[in-house]
Amino acid sequence: MAQEPPPPAGTARRRLPVVVVGAGPFGLSTAAWLDAAGTPVRVFGTPMGTWRTHMPEGMFLKSVPAASSLSAPGDGHRFADFRAARGRRPVGDTYPIPVDEFIAYGHWFQERLVPGVEPTTVCGVRADGDAFGVLLDSGEEVAARAVVVATGLVAYAHRPAGLAPLAEAGLASHTCDHRDLAAFAGRSVAVLGAGQSALESAALLREAGARPVVVARTGALLFGDPPPTARPSARPWYDRLRKPGSALGPGWSLFAVSRGPAAYRHLPLPVRAHVLRTVLGPSGAWWLRSRVNGRLPVLCGRRIVSARQRDGAVRLELVDRTGRHDVLDADHVLAATGYRVDVRRAPVLEPALREAVRILPGGAPVLSAGFESSVPGLYFTGLAAAPTFGPVLRFVHGTEFSAHRLAASAAGGDR
Repeated sequence: MAQEPPPPAGTARRRLPVVVVGAGPFGLSTAAWLDAAGTPVRVFGTPMGTWRTHMPEGMFLKSVPAASSLSAPGDGHRFADFRAARGRRPVGDTYPIPVDEFIAYGHWFQERLVPGVEPTTVCGVRADGDAFGVLLDSGEEVAARAVVVATGLVAYAHRPAGLAPLAEAGLASHTCDHRDLAAFAGRSVAVLGAGQSALESAALLREAGARPVVVARTGALLFGDPPPTARPSARPWYDRLRKPGSALGPGWSLFAVSRGPAAYRHLPLPVRAHVLRTVLGPSGAWWLRSRVNGRLPVLCGRRIVSARQRDGAVRLELVDRTGRHDVLDADHVLAATGYRVDVRRAPVLEPALREAVRILPGGAPVLSAGFESSVPGLYFTGLAAAPTFGPVLRFVHGTEFSAHRLAASAAGGDR
């Protein structure tokens, strides 16, 4: 990898071309493409750190294996190659990937293509003339012409304001706060949400001996349909014509957003916001249906009117679509309320730099075709790029679109 070792303490060093902050799928993929372009880069972060510390044990990926590979500039580094290297059989769309297997794949990818990752925390990024200063927890400050923010999703966790007093008392949390849901064994947990995170967390809680209750605003829970075959190419031609296959699943809308992120950027803002909100809306994977339906209580069509402490537990007042109120008592509230990108909440950027970034309504950065923000040399990828390029950037498969484009831009390809 075209990466220089840190300088001895107390010595000066020249400005680096690129620093990548974050070593998850998007950071690693971008770094691999930068290296292929011969661009010196330093990558800071714990490899697959968010996946190891903020995803629950026992989780499975919603993405199918064919859409779960990190992007690399050469052959031989896909998820299928990892399985082959470990002596495992090929798998298709009917195989849900365990999170531990995906984490192992990420490490395998990193060891081969980005071996110089530095497991160091970035404390802050500041503008420094026409460059950036990247402050590390070691006290070192690195000067860089370009910085790629690939810090993942935890900083953008949406925590409903009404739950703040409960969270302060330890009675409410977000799904990203937990690696081991077995800690809730024997306790009642109100799980808020109707998406994959809510439904899988509820299933894992029940299987760990907790008593979950799903509370959802939607009128009914939705689950995907099981793939008719392990290989999309084995689907009948008329079925493929009616619902073309894509990395995100079959159907014309999914086909469009997975194949057209470059065009998505040119859609009017209201259209982009609508697509981002409605395509791949709240639902569970097909393999979750049997673990949820009939296995645990579900309260659909409810919204929370109030949430307060009561005798060391939680009392939620709910209202349904007819205006009828009811009460739910629980030991804990687990918010599976997703993530909302807002650069103003990005802790890695120092305040003056945050304020300099032009944002979309809601707070996501405005990005160029090469993932560059309004601050020259400052790039965002992953979830932060989804409001610009569409839902595919919420998934690992989004690295296939983003990594080589961002790397070309950061290396000077379109500047």
